[in-house]
Amino acid sequence: MPEYLKKRFGGQRIRIYLSVLSLFLYVFTKISADMFSGAIFINQAMGLNIYLAVIILLLITALYTVTGGLAAVIYTDTLQTIIMVVGSFILMGFAFDKVGGYESFQQKYMEAIPTDTVNISANCYEPRADSFHLFRDAVTGDLPWPGLVFGLTIQATWYWCTDQVIVQRCLSGKNLSHVKAGCILCGYLKLLPMFLMVFPGMISRILYTNEVACVEPDKCLEYCGATVGCTNIAYPIMVVDLMPNGLRGLMLSVMLASLMSSLTSIFNSASTLFTMDIYTKVRRTATEKELMIAGRLFILVLIAVSIAWIPVVQSAQSGQLFDYIQSITSYLTPPIAAVFMLAIFCKRVNESGAFYGLMIGLAIGLSRMIAEFAYGTGSCVHPSACPTIICGVHYLYFSIILFVVSCIIILSVSLMTKPIDDKHLYRLCWSLRNSTAERVDIEQDDWSVHTHEQIFFISVVSSVTEPEDEPSFFKKAVMCFCGLEQKKGPKLSAEEQEALQKKLTDTTEVPLWRNVVNINAIILLCVAVFCHGYFA
Repeated sequence: MPEYLKKRFGGQRIRIYLSVLSLFLYVFTKISADMFSGAIFINQAMGLNIYLAVIILLLITALYTVTGGLAAVIYTDTLQTIIMVVGSFILMGFAFDKVGGYESFQQKYMEAIPTDTVNISANCYEPRADSFHLFRDAVTGDLPWPGLVFGLTIQATWYWCTDQVIVQRCLSGKNLSHVKAGCILCGYLKLLPMFLMVFPGMISRILYTNEVACVEPDKCLEYCGATVGCTNIAYPIMVVDLMPNGLRGLMLSVMLASLMSSLTSIFNSASTLFTMDIYTKVRRTATEKELMIAGRLFILVLIAVSIAWIPVVQSAQSGQLFDYIQSITSYLTPPIAAVFMLAIFCKRVNESGAFYGLMIGLAIGLSRMIAEFAYGTGSCVHPSACPTIICGVHYLYFSIILFVVSCIIILSVSLMTKPIDDKHLYRLCWSLRNSTAERVDIEQDDWSVHTHEQIFFISVVSSVTEPEDEPSFFKKAVMCFCGLEQKKGPKLSAEEQEALQKKLTDTTEVPLWRNVVNINAIILLCVAVFCHGYFA
């Protein structure tokens, strides 16, 4: 994704900025949150300390990410998805059976009030009156409906369309129809969490009211190790308690597998961003082997920083992990979504507009995020002291405001500065997407490659062409662990390289499969709109 912005706008500053910000976001919202989630499961099931659980989780995950690369990530993800969906359906069945069906579930949820509520306002522990409504009041709702529709759409655009973790998977597809089909299947799977996660989580409050809905800080600390609330243990406590022995082991392995699959994807993408966009600027003559090793070592640094961040995750946003993740992305990602959308759909946008939009957007977002961390997000029992003028705007509304401001800045600065010539934009923006003319890059890549004339993905390249003597056993083991083969890659002629490049960039589709995936996309949208309307 940073490479696309470099081709679209030229210069280095936007590419480096996006890479660095993406790596920070991985630490703040993904790696630490995923590790914490997995640690909660291990803690509930085995009673282990949270940090010991994190280390165990990471050792297993790092082992097959470092040795396997992108291919290992994709194969394990596919297998884990099947197990996850089956296991989650089984747990949902047990949960609804325990409460006596959907009608009984609705009634019992509204009666699920904890007993330890000494001198605490009823608003803090009684279920919300709008608990079964997806669209909530625009002013008083905990997730106001305009923020849900527009604010979350901005974050979704950033994550699903411009984030390296997702886009890297799409770029590994065999052809455009495969990529579309993968995205549509993902969309269908995304309809399931409402039934497989949200409803069972609400049932968990009915079955374990005092633990899941606790509000008294000392009691919460006893139940889950956090004073601000224990909603994060809702799902794992139900898995451990409800499932019979064999299935309990399956579900725990399923949940840990899902978290590990997220971590492996993030580690793989983070190593790509670091090596291709940051390390090559420091070491311009780095060989392919050196880049592979640097990427592996960087993963270890990323893990260490993420572990240090876990205590912040544990107590942020009243202990609600989902709110914590969404709030951080609301403060940092709308400018990125604005830049990518305008870069694709507005030919007139140039490097100056994109850069100043990103910088001013970052300054606005950081001012809110830093204030929130300085004052603390608080909880219902002990509200934050953050001034209303700074923290009073809901984070989803803040996301909308930040996106609009970023768009205005990008367009204003672009219109006041020189446009980019069309010859630099062929197949980089929507209006020129079908052009067959040869594109002239605004700026040539300045990484000097010694081992191949071109590298497409640092994570999937596994051949090193440097001639050397027969290595020792120890060196062979290290090279194997780092995914570096000893065999020389085949030398391609100019015609073969051109044919390979054409195949890699071909976006044509077989008409039959193009129609199949496009019709499925329309069906998916209709189903999604129906579900929103039904549960609104």
